[in-house]
Amino acid sequence: MSEERASILKGAKRILVKIGSGVLTGQDGLDLDIIEHLVDEISVYSRKGFHFVIVSSGAIASGMNRMGFTEKLKSLPQKQAAAAIGQGRLMRVYSNAFGRHGLVTAQILLTMNDLTDRQRFLNIRNTLSTLTEWGVVPIINENDSVSVDEIKFGDNDNLAAMTANITEANILINLTNTEGLYDRDPRGPEKSRLISLVTEITAEIEAAASSEPDTVGMGGMKSKVIAARKVTAFGIPCIIAHGKKTGILSDILSGRETGTLFLPMAQHLKSKKFWIAFTLRSRGKIFIDSGAKDAIINHGRSLLPSGIIRVEGDFHVGDPVTCVDVNGVSIAKGLVNYRSSDIDRIKGLKTSRIEQVLGDKPYDEIIHRDNMAVSK
Repeated sequence: MSEERASILKGAKRILVKIGSGVLTGQDGLDLDIIEHLVDEISVYSRKGFHFVIVSSGAIASGMNRMGFTEKLKSLPQKQAAAAIGQGRLMRVYSNAFGRHGLVTAQILLTMNDLTDRQRFLNIRNTLSTLTEWGVVPIINENDSVSVDEIKFGDNDNLAAMTANITEANILINLTNTEGLYDRDPRGPEKSRLISLVTEITAEIEAAASSEPDTVGMGGMKSKVIAARKVTAFGIPCIIAHGKKTGILSDILSGRETGTLFLPMAQHLKSKKFWIAFTLRSRGKIFIDSGAKDAIINHGRSLLPSGIIRVEGDFHVGDPVTCVDVNGVSIAKGLVNYRSSDIDRIKGLKTSRIEQVLGDKPYDEIIHRDNMAVSK
């Protein structure tokens, strides 16, 4: 066991496992043998006091098999229909497999709307916490049958990253159909090398990841690296490993060198700021000058109207908005205290003039530091 893995796994009891379509898919739509093996491993560790949450793909693949489809579905309605057909079977397979070990499962279907609303986000967290206390294994999937582009997570890798924040997991194990992240696409003609440890997700690391999905998946290795970047920013380590390898979870949790380990960032975001940075979708942009940029990045200050150059977009009080510098580079994202039309009227002014211009001054800050996640 390496020093890094020993440190990561010490005390790790809340385990988030994302199981991709490439792992779960078999001749009958679902690879029942693989599911049985993974459930067996999870059950063994559950009896040792570990708590697991599963983010599972497979509903669309299961539905495609039930309908006899062999080619990848192209339209959103087709994928939604296949998910509606396959989700019930997917949960029945999990329920039966865990039931043989005396464990109960719970199904949770989510859309982005469930997480962008702060109260619903907290309700989901409380539900998952209660299920954990009861010894139940939550199985989470996107509510594909009703999701549209505006409220989709994009893929289950992103859903897993969001779930890591909800559950405050100690580690994310992302099981896929490759050994981990390679320095180049292993399907290409050039020889590739498995990267066993990533201390920082650089542009080169992201470039090494292929964005090409398989026939039943939504995202390729690139989406898994992006998910790893998000969870490591929250202080959660991530391991990408081959889910069809016998005993993979035991290998990982016992510290064996398998897959690619992404180390968490030393300075990481708190839960609320992670939610702001990675869950909420920006409603507009606020362009700030160099003084405001320095105050935010280097001195931990809030955004005041005096540092604002211009406003882009139509947004309201409480909406998430991106702060960008004069070159359009994202600096931070935060929840605004004023609507866009009012910010446009008071931009460049000192806080003492807000009431004079607007007739009221509920806040000095356009975005308070407590409601801001800095990206640089």
